[in-house]
Amino acid sequence: MLLTNAELVDGRTVDLRIDGEQIGAIEPTLDPRDDERVIDADNRLLLPGAIDAHVHFREPGDPHKETWATGSRSAAAGGVTTVIDMPNTTPPTTTGEAFDAKGDAARAACIEYGINGGVSGDWEPDSLFDRPLCALGEVFLADSTGDMGVAPDDFEAAVERAVDEGVTITVHAEDETLFDDNARNADAGGAGRDANADLWSTYRTAAAEAAAVEYATEVGQETGADIHIAHTSTPEGIDAAVDGEATCEVCPHHLYLSRDDLDELGTYGRMNPPLREEDRREAVFERVADGAVDIVATDHAPHTREEKETGLWDAPSGVPGVETMLPLLLNSARQGELSYDRVVDLVAHNPADIFDLDSKGRIEPGYDADLVLVDPDNPQAIHDDDIHSKSGWTPFEGRHGVFPELTLVRGQVIYERTPGDGRGRGEDDEQFSDVDGQNVRA
Repeated sequence: MLLTNAELVDGRTVDLRIDGEQIGAIEPTLDPRDDERVIDADNRLLLPGAIDAHVHFREPGDPHKETWATGSRSAAAGGVTTVIDMPNTTPPTTTGEAFDAKGDAARAACIEYGINGGVSGDWEPDSLFDRPLCALGEVFLADSTGDMGVAPDDFEAAVERAVDEGVTITVHAEDETLFDDNARNADAGGAGRDANADLWSTYRTAAAEAAAVEYATEVGQETGADIHIAHTSTPEGIDAAVDGEATCEVCPHHLYLSRDDLDELGTYGRMNPPLREEDRREAVFERVADGAVDIVATDHAPHTREEKETGLWDAPSGVPGVETMLPLLLNSARQGELSYDRVVDLVAHNPADIFDLDSKGRIEPGYDADLVLVDPDNPQAIHDDDIHSKSGWTPFEGRHGVFPELTLVRGQVIYERTPGDGRGRGEDDEQFSDVDGQNVRA
């Protein structure tokens, strides 16, 4: 395949040749070969495929929420070409046998994927580390979906084992001893969008995050571990990660939503860690823009509408996001809030470096041809009906994003936008190629 007239984030307009699954050549002009398919990029922006280093595709265990097929199609429609799946499925990915079962399910993906191993009080590290783990974690310092919170002794033992194995540890950093139990005694006020969902933010305090980040990074410094802090939601948490020489991520919901949005979102806005005050959200955005934050990842955690529309203390935590991450960031770049270079660092260069995805994340000869073509001048409104996730809803309803025209994985077109301005699902999902995904560690 030959892509012509493609604009890169460094300002160059180039032709790019794909040889097999890799990028073969990048030059100002390249003559097409007789056997090549030629795609004219028409001076649109060509990006490396995004790497979402934090998803929950729910399979095995809860395919009614998401499957590897639906989740990966949602990812491809949002320009994500590689995902890393977390271990809190049913069964949890804490044994070699459970890892194998998840691997079998993951073959239905149409994109690349990595699978993380999990930690619990009765995990089986010997069999788990015999498998091609992408990383260890997220290791939960407080309970979340799956009830996989671990005690400090178990966490420290897992970190030491990960160091021995040369594996990065992704940490869910909340100290549940600092949760505000008084919030549980307050009236949550109804169900669904009528609930007083702000009580969840009161309950899981900002102080709980900062304290847990400080603890996790202290353990990391003492052991020499590569600690990655998942979904930091506060400036204090980010600063603690930086001070503790750990890498960290921010999710789009903490970047673009705050407690001010909970009146509208209701229990749809319940997640762990929760939404924070608007001034904290602004401070988090500043740290994403200025380089303090290493990556943006989604914590894509879909649930059905029926599950979300219950009382606040019964509703599950989590929101879908894999399809809207890159489009939201590109819209911020279009508006001058971020640079396009910074977006590429956040979703491609840095996650590839942190998780040792050596052939991913860059548009250079020899790298995998995981590519996304976008038109920054054509933002689209985000609507529930356009989301390909099985959950069928988004917390970003009505906002705007710059969505892919074309998504390629290892040189193959995986997603091609419906002709015209619309982004609808399309009849029989004709936008997607029928291919099997590959484990990036296999």
